[in-house]
Amino acid sequence: MAGWRRQRALRAPAWLEALVRTSPPPVPWRDVARFAVAVPAPLALAVAVGGGMDSAAPLAAGVFGTMGALAASLAPQPGPLRDRLRRVGAATGFGMLGLLAGQYATGGGWEPVVVIALLSAAAALVSAVNAALSLGALQLLIYTALASGLVTPLPAVAGVGFFLCGAAWATLATLVQSRTEALDPDRAAVAAVFTRIAALLSAVGSDRAPDARRALTTALNAAYDRVIRSRSRSAGRSRELSELAGVLNAAAPLVEGAVAAARAGVPAGREDVTAVHALAAGVAGTRQLSGRRPPPLEGGHPAVRAVRHGVRLVWNVVGDPEERATAAAPSPAPTPRERLRELADHTLGSRDTRSFAVRLSLCMTVAEIARQYLPVERPYWVLLTVAIILKPDFGSVFTRAVQRGVGTILGVLLGSALLAALPHDAWVLLALAGAAAVLPWARDTSFGLFSVFQTPLIILLLDVALPSEPGLVVARLLDTLVGCAIVLVFGYLLWPQTWRAPFDEAMAGAALALDAFVAAAFTGDPAERRRARRRTYRALTELQTQLQRRLAEPPPISTRAAAWWPVIVQLERTADAVTEAVIATRGGDPAPDPAQVAALRRAIHRLGDDIGARRTPDDAELHADGVLAPVAREVDAARRLVRETAPGRRGGH
Repeated sequence: MAGWRRQRALRAPAWLEALVRTSPPPVPWRDVARFAVAVPAPLALAVAVGGGMDSAAPLAAGVFGTMGALAASLAPQPGPLRDRLRRVGAATGFGMLGLLAGQYATGGGWEPVVVIALLSAAAALVSAVNAALSLGALQLLIYTALASGLVTPLPAVAGVGFFLCGAAWATLATLVQSRTEALDPDRAAVAAVFTRIAALLSAVGSDRAPDARRALTTALNAAYDRVIRSRSRSAGRSRELSELAGVLNAAAPLVEGAVAAARAGVPAGREDVTAVHALAAGVAGTRQLSGRRPPPLEGGHPAVRAVRHGVRLVWNVVGDPEERATAAAPSPAPTPRERLRELADHTLGSRDTRSFAVRLSLCMTVAEIARQYLPVERPYWVLLTVAIILKPDFGSVFTRAVQRGVGTILGVLLGSALLAALPHDAWVLLALAGAAAVLPWARDTSFGLFSVFQTPLIILLLDVALPSEPGLVVARLLDTLVGCAIVLVFGYLLWPQTWRAPFDEAMAGAALALDAFVAAAFTGDPAERRRARRRTYRALTELQTQLQRRLAEPPPISTRAAAWWPVIVQLERTADAVTEAVIATRGGDPAPDPAQVAALRRAIHRLGDDIGARRTPDDAELHADGVLAPVAREVDAARRLVRETAPGRRGGH
């Protein structure tokens, strides 16, 4: 026992364990091959044309081409080809703008400071529009920083031209790879929903059920996001995407039945689990769905009957393309004015976006001032470090700053060792290919590991254009540490949002979504109930995401976040109880009294208001009978947990 206590005492803090923990993903061999060939190819061609590593102009052309190939290679993510090409286009276009803008951010004085500040504000606003433009905004800042310190014998226009040629070459490699990937990502996302339903049905009655239900919610949200986004932006595959949307719509009763079965602890039959697996294979196209669907159930638990009803409904839809197309409710395309209004809401109209624009501009301005006054060679690495860390798309700023600092230090040491060991000839190309090949795997593993291998690649590439002295290693380490310190101080520690209780607003929003779900469950039609349920579980999924991000930060942020975990779980249980009540009512139980529904809604709404206003909920208990009794018990439990959490929350302010 004493040994166990000593072991616990020697353990690192939970936030530090979360910071360094990684879950190595499978090696994406196709991406590895594409990176190894596409990234160093422009430089290899320049070396071949120039007759070696001593011709300045061809080498500069090769460096710009490899920069473009790197940007276009990193841009694609798993998904439909049109989404990959959209990301490539955004990364390439904004990278080109960065190379041009960087010409006005060189030297000293106030002009470069103004240029960097304006570009940073624009990048922050553009990031809020969509994921592709957010990636492009990051490339804008990265290549502005690089261009501000890169001196080459080529004119700016020629450098941009070679950059675009390298990006075009990498895009061609992406197209070739896409021809070898037979599985449609849209179809795979929908099939994953049925795989998760089967996993939930198999986990009923075990301690794996809560995790299986959360995995189902994540898969359902991801499938809706992918299919609806693809359908709204593409005209080439509208029929197929409409059919997939129809499958998702038809799956709603099956999802409700599976959640109710898990909630009640009543396992579904083996025949239903097998049928759901068959539906997953049929949607994915890996196996033909047979014509025999499971027969209807007349008796048994209402949740089990709901599962069988859902299986039979989806079976009809998956087996009949016309039914799939009919099940997808068409949505009217937004007008140009509506698009402009939505764009304004996401950018200038969003308080969070405006706040981030100020934060990013401040940090980049401080970094530019530091660049001008640091007594080291090529201090543009400070700008580069700040831009990469402070992008909001990748989670905790604190985590990224620490991982970037440690990863870059290791990467600089690795790159410097390669420079010292390799002769200045074609061996550099092999080192570039090796570093590039590891990037897709490292990117999926952790940001810190990605920095370890990205840094030597950039060092090797820039050393080809501007051979450096050994002392540049120390300068690069200093630049990285300065950039991390700027982000931690001016982008993290000084902002009230960093120390505010992390989940107040998000949890209040989840409670209000739960209130709307209760209203739709007992007074709305099936379509309204389906939409309300999705909004509720989406809000709860966002809470889980925020929790994971905050747990990786130091106290008191991580301890406050951990205190909210039981409340999040209890809200999930409450949503499950509402779904179970709907299934029970559909199975023949009496409909709840409207007065009790109204009282339940008032309690949930008041809970959301209490969380948002940082008030302690009262200790009055709800009284309900019939199908609402379990829901009332879960709401009371949620209010009790918030009361227990509230004193520590107030003490943190």
